[in-house]
Amino acid sequence: MPVSVEPTSVDPSRDGSAPANATPAQTLRPHAEDAFGAELAALAAQDDRPRPARWRLSPWAVATYLLGGTLPDGTVITPKYIGPRRIVEVAVTTLATDRALLLLGVPGTAKTWVSEHLAAAVSGDSTLLVQGTAGTPEEAIRYGWNYARLLAHGPSRDALVPSPVMRAMAEGMTARVEELTRIPADVQDTLITILSEKTLPIPELGQEVQAVRGFNLIATANDRDRGINELSSALRRRFNTVVLPLPETPEAELDIVSRRVDQIGRSLDLPAVPDGIDEIRRVVTVFRELRDGVTTDGRTKLKSPSGTLSTAEAISVVTGGLALAAHFGDGVLRAGDVAAGILGAVVRDPAADRVVWREYLETVIRERDGWKDFYRACREVSG
Repeated sequence: MPVSVEPTSVDPSRDGSAPANATPAQTLRPHAEDAFGAELAALAAQDDRPRPARWRLSPWAVATYLLGGTLPDGTVITPKYIGPRRIVEVAVTTLATDRALLLLGVPGTAKTWVSEHLAAAVSGDSTLLVQGTAGTPEEAIRYGWNYARLLAHGPSRDALVPSPVMRAMAEGMTARVEELTRIPADVQDTLITILSEKTLPIPELGQEVQAVRGFNLIATANDRDRGINELSSALRRRFNTVVLPLPETPEAELDIVSRRVDQIGRSLDLPAVPDGIDEIRRVVTVFRELRDGVTTDGRTKLKSPSGTLSTAEAISVVTGGLALAAHFGDGVLRAGDVAAGILGAVVRDPAADRVVWREYLETVIRERDGWKDFYRACREVSG
């Protein structure tokens, strides 16, 4: 027989996640539905298009929330994802069907970021999350037990602890599974029945949870993890796969890094991004050239290091540089503030990557007009 699952509530003051009176503005990283609540509310107020069951917004409004735009009343919706529009449209359309969505890509292509914002726009809650690791147990996807109650009273509904996926099924919400290919294969396959039959059996109780309309699942997987725990063909068929590419142009990547660093910087009270846009452009240029194995002008072929040099890593390098400028400089981002971060991102293998970096530094950066300060700063930290 079907069984209902009541939403669980957590007192943040007791689990150590935040003070009891913490507001989204006080938390270090608010959930998407909190950080962009005003935009979601504005979209909902003006969204007169058909909405799938239990969706907070129509598919058109969800895509607008991710890609940005201006509403009829003049409200500006900031872009959360900068990339091909069709990719977002396919992802949103997939969630409006009964097929689950798999976001696939190399590290740093905003898979987690996109999944969080999709869940926030569709369900108003991005927290029904299973984080995939090599140690993720089956209970994280199905359900667990309160062992004190289990020992005292035996298997019962009160002793059952629902997983985020079970809660999403019962409440018609969007669940998220991060790094799916890092989860052991036998645990991954727990999803097959859930995604194909829309049912989660509870054999200990002779019951089951049936997914209500509105339920769906977004999973992310890393291209670099192929061969670790590859998806079975049966499970892969349950997903519609959308590949998130790296930014196509330097301008697009510069825009992404600048926007994201600005958001992070505001939460940390760091200097504004425009004060260091030239250094951000340099970081993006270095990352793209080493990643692509060729200089921007196409004249010089380069060796690529072992790391991914993703957009996410560029954001981290610039954010770290802004912190250095704010706390140990004059508040303006300079070459010396980002040099150490770039070295750490490029040189992952101390032997091979250091050779790649030195060759790039001496043959490309040293000869580039207007980059003398950058060259000197990088030489200083490289030793």
